[in-house]
Amino acid sequence: MVFRRYSRSRAVGLALALAALAGCAGRDLKASETSPWQSSRQLVLVTVADWNTDHGVLRTFTRGAHGWVAAGVAAPVTIGKIGAGWGLGLNAPQRGGPVKHEGDNRSPAGVFRIGDTFGYAASVDTAMPYLALNATEYCVDVSGAAHYNRIVDANVVGADAVKGSTEPMRRDLHLDGDQRYRMGFVIEQNPQAKPQAGSCIFAHLWKSPTDSTAGCTAMTPSVMQSLLAWLRPEDEPIFVLLPRHEYERLRTDWQLPAIAATDTAP
Repeated sequence: MVFRRYSRSRAVGLALALAALAGCAGRDLKASETSPWQSSRQLVLVTVADWNTDHGVLRTFTRGAHGWVAAGVAAPVTIGKIGAGWGLGLNAPQRGGPVKHEGDNRSPAGVFRIGDTFGYAASVDTAMPYLALNATEYCVDVSGAAHYNRIVDANVVGADAVKGSTEPMRRDLHLDGDQRYRMGFVIEQNPQAKPQAGSCIFAHLWKSPTDSTAGCTAMTPSVMQSLLAWLRPEDEPIFVLLPRHEYERLRTDWQLPAIAATDTAP
């Protein structure tokens, strides 16, 4: 997902890579073959109790010569108000369970690249590409718009390009001081910008432990700060969100780590 300012380069090269990846989507590829995340060495994992649960547990792992190793303690997160649904990421389409659609208040399930980090400050402690947000940047959540599922600057693309979008990135300036996007990162859901398939999916700060999201994954500032400092672009980090029963079904084929039998974070 090209969650960068519209004027930045690399968009063409990434589009070509995504086109090549789309050709693999016809069958359920196992991670033991040449899966798109086979070379990833950092994993942010969120598991939830079932498809309709609005909260879960976040864990982090690093992968070395002997497989995945836990990289931190479990932490609580909130997800979409209605729960989760299969999104469009790196894994092949799956059967069973709801499917993510625009505006359905479900967080996308599957395997996704972690994209740019972002925030209100001029800089943060992270090695990942960082976008210092300004008042004219929006994520376009209007399906069918030219920049659907992209973060763009209205000063660059024009005010008409962001007309109707409900996602100003500087929520503090547009929405009464809202701090939820003060720190976050992009979850690369629907990178092809398929109409109505869901847009503007982030990991960001939560409003409270009991406030779910419109489809993102939310957490405390301390957890987010530790993630941003830990992530490394050279390790090709991925984000995985799955209900526990789906995680156990797919874990071996997708070469994901074993986790404890409970979803209760400390």
